[in-house]
Amino acid sequence: MTARDAVRDETMLDGNARLNLATFVTTWMDDEARELYTDSFDKNMIDKDEYPQTAAIEQNCQRILADLWHAPDPDSSPATSTVGSSEACMLGGLALKRRWQHAREAAGKDTGRPNLVMSSAVQVCWEKFCNYFEVEPRFVPVSDEHPFLDGSQLDEFVDENTIGVVAIMGVTYTGAYEPVAEISAALDAIEKERGLDVPIHVDGASGGMIAPFLQPELEWDFRIPRVASINTSGHKYGLVYPGLGWIVWRDEDALPESMVFRVSYLGGDMPTLALNFSRPGAQVLLQFYLFVRLGREGYTQVQQVSQDVALHLSSGMGAMDAFELVSDGSTIPVFAWRLKGDKERNWTLYDLSDRLRMRGWLVPAYPLPDNLTDRTVQRIVVRNGLSMDLAESLLETIREETKYLESLTTPLPDSTQHGSFNH
Repeated sequence: MTARDAVRDETMLDGNARLNLATFVTTWMDDEARELYTDSFDKNMIDKDEYPQTAAIEQNCQRILADLWHAPDPDSSPATSTVGSSEACMLGGLALKRRWQHAREAAGKDTGRPNLVMSSAVQVCWEKFCNYFEVEPRFVPVSDEHPFLDGSQLDEFVDENTIGVVAIMGVTYTGAYEPVAEISAALDAIEKERGLDVPIHVDGASGGMIAPFLQPELEWDFRIPRVASINTSGHKYGLVYPGLGWIVWRDEDALPESMVFRVSYLGGDMPTLALNFSRPGAQVLLQFYLFVRLGREGYTQVQQVSQDVALHLSSGMGAMDAFELVSDGSTIPVFAWRLKGDKERNWTLYDLSDRLRMRGWLVPAYPLPDNLTDRTVQRIVVRNGLSMDLAESLLETIREETKYLESLTTPLPDSTQHGSFNH
């Protein structure tokens, strides 16, 4: 009891999860989910011989996601659960590299200089992938004219050593969807002119569990033939507690057999595809629980509520004289704003972030990447559990703190010009 109390005393210093608007990660599940979590947190996902039903449930989830993303044959699409989307991205990148290597070797060509093309606004896991697995990252810079990867500049970055292009469904900085169909069309033109067949991996860490429900007519998934693989975070808008990601490949041709290991473990023969070995199975069961409980209609309702709250908040922010919106939450329930440049001010968005933190709210401020680093924005991520009542309370707090900051006649004595956690 003493040790338990000591740990609880330490963690009381943590922030209130429901007031953390910096993270995309799920911080609330219902009581039934908590019970399932308690029942299954001892299950090891890799031990499919001892937990065959958990393994079967994982496969059910994989087929559900493959169908959701319009795979040609959901029953045969290779897929796996992972410990978050970062591992899924690593596996997607490795599959692109391995496919490229096999094709180059078959043609008798050099395999020593692979590169991956992506927006400079990608999540840091893609920089890690390129660093860890010796792939040259080619970052297409964002700018006022091209605030995200739209395909218009790809011809300058793609060559015979390009293993693939990453398209983001839900840029972490602003929530924007990169237009996968336009990126694919640009790659179609490159193939026609230069003979380079370059696949796309869609990083749907956030949007992969929003677009199918809120923008079902938008073509970004396996309906586009050039899309080879898609990842998502089960622990983001998949609505599951932290520790779960998913990746699905279009078909067996998209996933080289050389990446699949077949091992004997605890009396069973099983294929395994992961960077981790032992990992929790509880989150996989929670994902299946949500698929069964909510279904397509239920997910649509939950995500729509989050988007309604995001649009309400962004409308309120846009109505304040000090701010202008960078995005409004009409893609994923995420939006960002910046200070208007209509006058000199004695405060910055970092100051507002600090004032909100003192009131219990975590709302990050940070610079945009590359050619837009002179722009500081602030962002809110709306997740399941942020109600309209809480949103209205937040708006009132922002109004109060903004009024205080606007009244300053001199700059704050120690302005906090530092970035906040924004992924």
